[in-house]
Amino acid sequence: MDASTISAGALVRLQELNPSSPNFKQGASFRVIGKLQEYDLETAVAIIVDGDASLKVDTQYLTLNLRPGSLYQFIGELQIEPNTEGILKARVGRNVDGLDINLYHQTMQLVRHFQAEQAGIRTS
Repeated sequence: MDASTISAGALVRLQELNPSSPNFKQGASFRVIGKLQEYDLETAVAIIVDGDASLKVDTQYLTLNLRPGSLYQFIGELQIEPNTEGILKARVGRNVDGLDINLYHQTMQLVRHFQAEQAGIRTS
C-alpha cells in the first residue's frame, strides 16, 4: 500500500460494521474501539466487543501485550471473508483503558454532526 493513500480510518462503532451497513466495504479503513473478549496467540486474531456487537481483529503486525477485559483502539482495513464475516487487518493498536467509552461515543456523534455541516457548507 502506497503511504500517500493510507487513510486515518473513519470513526465507527462496532454496531456499524455488519453486512447490511453501508460502511461494510472491502478495504475500507476504520478506527474502532472495543473490549478484548479473547485473543488467539497462534493466529494473532483478537475479538473485541462493544455492547452486543463484536469484531475480529488481525493483530499480526502489532507488538501489543493484549489482555482480555482491557479496552483497545485499532486502526486498519476491513477484509470481508467468503462467509461475509469482516475482520479488521490492524496496522495500529493501543490500549485505552481508562477511556470513558460513553463520552467517546458522544464525542463521535458531535464530530459526525460537525463534518456533515461542513460538507453541507462546501456543497452550497
